[in-house]
Amino acid sequence: MEIKNRKGLIIACCIFLHALLAGGENLPQNMKRNCTYTVTIQTKCTKGADTSDHVSLRFGDTKSNDIVVQHLNSKHVRKVDPLQPVVLDDIPRKPFQACSVDEFQVRGQCVESPVCYLYLKLSGNDDWRPGFAQVEAVEESHLSSRYFYFRRYLPRNVWHGYDFCDKEVTPFGIRHKRKIFAKKPAAETSMP
Repeated sequence: MEIKNRKGLIIACCIFLHALLAGGENLPQNMKRNCTYTVTIQTKCTKGADTSDHVSLRFGDTKSNDIVVQHLNSKHVRKVDPLQPVVLDDIPRKPFQACSVDEFQVRGQCVESPVCYLYLKLSGNDDWRPGFAQVEAVEESHLSSRYFYFRRYLPRNVWHGYDFCDKEVTPFGIRHKRKIFAKKPAAETSMP
């Protein structure tokens, strides 16, 4: 009698473990892990192009994977030579100085398709004139973004950027689908 009870218990445990493992396979990959991104931002050389105000970043893909990085200034990693991809130093400096290219390393949920939109937000009283921005997916380079060119002073306290994700060619020109962002907690952290 005792052996039958043990067999039933073992079979029930095996079925439970199998169901548990099979349920984990159905979870999307991006829910299981975070990815590392290298964000490169250039500041133009014009007078007054630099800023010491807080800059936030938002980027993502066509599958609604939205990564928000608040206070990008605190995540500065290194300064890069603007003419070639050579690291000038690894000493943390004040980012967003005129005529500089800065790299930031951030972590966030993994994208499933190439990064196709990027927005910057300037909070404060300074003017800031970024030249370009790019997001590189470190683990999967084929998911990296193209360059997003700004080349003008950023408006304050609003998201400003480009969305190359969903567009449709119509007889009247290119029509972009409107993107509405939901409030999400920003829990991204910088890499050491």
